[in-house]
Parts: sequence; C-alpha cells; structure tokens
Amino acid sequence: MLHYSLRMKGLIDTHAHLCDPVFDADRSEILKKAEAAGISAVIAVGENMKDAENNLQLASVHPLIRPAAGLYPTLLDLELAARMREFIRNHRDRLTAIGEVGLDYWATQTESDREIQREIFRGFIELGKELDLPLNVHSRSAGRHAVSLLLKTSAVKVQLHAFDGRFGAAMPAVDAGFFFSIPPSIVRSEQKQRLVKQLPLSNLLVETDSPVLGPSPHERNEPANAVIAVRAIAEIKGVSEPEVLEAIADNSLKLYRMTN
Repeated sequence: MLHYSLRMKGLIDTHAHLCDPVFDADRSEILKKAEAAGISAVIAVGENMKDAENNLQLASVHPLIRPAAGLYPTLLDLELAARMREFIRNHRDRLTAIGEVGLDYWATQTESDREIQREIFRGFIELGKELDLPLNVHSRSAGRHAVSLLLKTSAVKVQLHAFDGRFGAAMPAVDAGFFFSIPPSIVRSEQKQRLVKQLPLSNLLVETDSPVLGPSPHERNEPANAVIAVRAIAEIKGVSEPEVLEAIADNSLKLYRMTN
C-alpha cells in the first residue's frame, strides 16, 4: 500500500549529500533506485563552494536532483561566507534551498568561534528572506540556540534537519511553523523516536542525509531509504503509512513549492 501511495503522491528526500564522492561510481543507479521506490525529488545540500558548484552540475544531468548551496557551520570564514552568499544570489533561479547552514556547538567549543558561527548563520537567514528561499538548517548540540536565532531574525521558511534536541527545544519552532526532517536512523535512535512521537505530523518531513544516518550505521545510506523513515513515523504515531506519506508530501511541497 505504501509503495502504491508513493507512486501516486511522490516523496521528497529533503536533505542528502549526493555530491559526496562515495556516490561517484553508481550515482545514476542510486537515483534510479530512489525513483523506483517512489522518491520524486532529492534536495542535494552542500557544505562548501565545491559542493555548491557540483550540485548545480549534477542537477543539470539528473532531473531528480534539486540543488542547494550552503556553508557547513564549522567553516568559520566570514569572507568565504560572503562569497557563498554571492554565489547563491547569482544562482538563485536554479537553487531550491540555502543549505546546509546553521550552528554546531558540538564541534565548535569556544564562545568566540560560536559568535562567528552565529554571525555567518544570521547572514544566511537574511539572505533566505531576501531571496525567498527555504533554509535547510544544521543544529547539532545547538537546537535551542538555532531555533532562538531563527525566531529573533524572523525566519519564515525553515527546515531543521536531523534535530537532536528535546521536544521542549522544538516547541517554539513548531509554533512558528518550522519543519523537522526525520532520517532513516530513527529506527535506531531513541531521541528521534521520542521527538517524532511528540511533534505534530503537520511539521514533519523526511530526509536521508545520505550517505550517513541510515538504518545501519555501518552501511552507506541512500535516498531510497526515505521510505524507511515514513514507515517508522507511522508506527510511532500509530497512524497509517499512506496518511503519513500524504502529510509529509504535502509539507514538503508547501515548503519547497515543487510540483511532482
């Protein structure tokens, strides 16, 4: 039933690193497998300028790919951030999102470095509003701080990818209409399971974060596994898989304004 519904409705993997060299040998086959599973689009996020350029090139070859451009939070370079913002402006018509961008307090320990991180993030938030592009947000060990900054800067279109905080930290984002994307690793993550149980279905998306965050930590993740996240959400929330699929597909199209 789920596979039939996927084909009818379509499902978007809202966060994947398809420019990763681990896919170079079989990227086309991986995308065909995703399409066969019912995936209608994959948002290819980036971490640096090379990724941004590669994502545009890959999207010109593979119709399933929707390119994004961003700067990983641990790249604490204000000049590079300015260059990335200019790149995004110059390619706005070809980009689906700004991402990934955000905060990472697990890898960035000092307050001075965190302030640079926040300054760079604020710049991308303002750019998202300027260009009317959604933000695909990384917030490892900084969920409450990322949500607070997004609210203070009046961000509107926001996806919080693989959110690792508690529901209490997520509540203000739910109230603001932000979305939370759930990876296949939910099947082995008690934190993700608790979060999904409490988050409204109207605020959920799915992602894979390929090639990581798969159902097994020892195997390469891929976009077709977004279906696994759908099934886990349905089980945790006690609703049917088609109902979850329809809600998540609608949420994805609402945020990213895509047509299948």
